[in-house]
Amino acid sequence: MKLFNQYRGLRREIYILFFGKMVTSLGSMIWPVLTMILSQKLGLSAAEISYYFVGSSVVMLPANVIGGKIADRFNKKWIIVCCDSVSIICFFISAAIPLGIGTVLLFILAGIFQSVENPAYEALFADLSTTKDRERAYSLDYLGGNLGLVLSPTIAGLLFQNYLWLSFLISGVSIALSTILIAVLIKDITPVEDNSEEAAYQEKKDGASVFTVFKENPMLLLYLLCGTLYSAAYSQYTFIMPLDMAAIHGDAGAVIFGTVSSLNCITVVLFTPLITKFFAKMRDTGKMLAGRILVFAGYTVFLTLLGFVPGYYLAMLIFTWGEIFDVLSSGPYVSTRIPASHRGRINGLMSVAYFTVSSGMDLGVGQLYDRAGSHWAWMLILIVTAASAATAVILQKLDKKAYPKLYN
Repeated sequence: MKLFNQYRGLRREIYILFFGKMVTSLGSMIWPVLTMILSQKLGLSAAEISYYFVGSSVVMLPANVIGGKIADRFNKKWIIVCCDSVSIICFFISAAIPLGIGTVLLFILAGIFQSVENPAYEALFADLSTTKDRERAYSLDYLGGNLGLVLSPTIAGLLFQNYLWLSFLISGVSIALSTILIAVLIKDITPVEDNSEEAAYQEKKDGASVFTVFKENPMLLLYLLCGTLYSAAYSQYTFIMPLDMAAIHGDAGAVIFGTVSSLNCITVVLFTPLITKFFAKMRDTGKMLAGRILVFAGYTVFLTLLGFVPGYYLAMLIFTWGEIFDVLSSGPYVSTRIPASHRGRINGLMSVAYFTVSSGMDLGVGQLYDRAGSHWAWMLILIVTAASAATAVILQKLDKKAYPKLYN
């Protein structure tokens, strides 16, 4: 319990958002098995699946930009509530109609509105925490999401064959409960006043454009490059891993991948408080580099032990350690280096960049998988992961010169 004492002293609203994220994640049952829905239920090839991923990403690009703009101008709480309401309707309809392309399109529509709300959610966590508390706030947010995800991928795998409609229904009910929780209990979203020296780079610049902010903060562009490479590599575990498992283990692949995904969530729940506490003094750039190295190691173990089921769990354990380090670094890194007035827009633009590069990666991996096989698709993923780690090394060396007040 002492590990959880580190989360004391945050604003009441952050704890409500934490519980809201946890309840929503309890029903996140579709994303873990989406690749298998498209391949085993609808009969699409790896390349065709990549087109669906790319198409949905392209549609979501303007959603992130719009979400970023409205997050900086309107009440962030009600943006979340309104967008979630549309997602709830989409899930309920998906549960009621026969599985087909229409179901997938409704699921993508729900994802679009989740994308619109995402910049508001990210900005709200930054608004409600001081610079010194920022890492703890993002750690709690991440922990809440994964507490809810512990069982949902396994349940999704078990429901996959005969009761997939129930996964859509559970997702809709969970988001509805979370939305009610946020709408009723969150009363005050007034940003905290932070007068510390570390907050010097967060002063509002209401008249400046986003491009002016990037021009004045060139390290953000280097971080963006580093982040897009990592995002492109990271996202492949939900694409190529289930394809490999389905190819090798047949119908059992869905259950295996579900349990592997659940291990990801269990590891987050067990290790996020530990890593947050014991690596509190490590700079965010150091955590960023550690995360990329561990993700590379996890992928390497998976590829080396492909076909050996216990090896999947070892690979996921290492991979998830890397994921934790990255999450604990990325939110605090960005929010402490940009004006508070631009958090929504910059988070939105970064999401656009991540979607764009990840979409290109999906296409490349899908084509390689169909034409040359799993091995060469994995080679591409490992190269991109290594490039993200190399970029993190450069960022680590240059960041101290760009933001000296954060290193005092």
